[in-house]
Amino acid sequence: MYSLILDSATKILYVALINDGNVLYEKYIEGSNDHAKNIVFRVDEALNTAGIKAKDLDEIICGVGPGSYTGVRMAVTVCKMLSIFMKKSLYTISTLQLISSSNKGVCLSMIDARRGNAFGCIIDNDKNEYIIDEALYSKEYLEAEAAKYTNVSVSTEARYKVDPLYVLRNKVLVKEPHLLVPNYLRETEAERNLHDKKN
Repeated sequence: MYSLILDSATKILYVALINDGNVLYEKYIEGSNDHAKNIVFRVDEALNTAGIKAKDLDEIICGVGPGSYTGVRMAVTVCKMLSIFMKKSLYTISTLQLISSSNKGVCLSMIDARRGNAFGCIIDNDKNEYIIDEALYSKEYLEAEAAKYTNVSVSTEARYKVDPLYVLRNKVLVKEPHLLVPNYLRETEAERNLHDKKN
């Protein structure tokens, strides 16, 4: 079974192609607000490396955010297009889960949200259970909560390694791919400005 994993919610574009538990292609491409120019090329590169076409994929797993408002839309859009036009099963995984996936035990997973804030959670990867649910928090709060546990690992958008098999085990089926939207966890700047004007 060929599984494509794609995440663009952080500064790193992650692309992996797995076949029956074997990693055929895996790349971390650091970008600077330019995932759009790399994402289709890297997906094509993954397929070419495996010697297959998009129609040969069995499933597509999309990192659905939270993260950069522009970035997270890239992977979601590409994955939706592949799923709908190729009639392939579409799954999602939280980007916070994805970036913490190679860690054992309790992990603090954070993506910078500016002004001292972060999209974050604390997750026990051995049990696949959230200790603190995903939300927008102050970094100070997340770090204080993590300090309550011993041997806590930390994953951030700038420093992480994905365990593709963890992703495969914890993917969530999207029943209606055309309805999938990214998990932003907060309003966009335009939405905030609109609300400010109304108030």
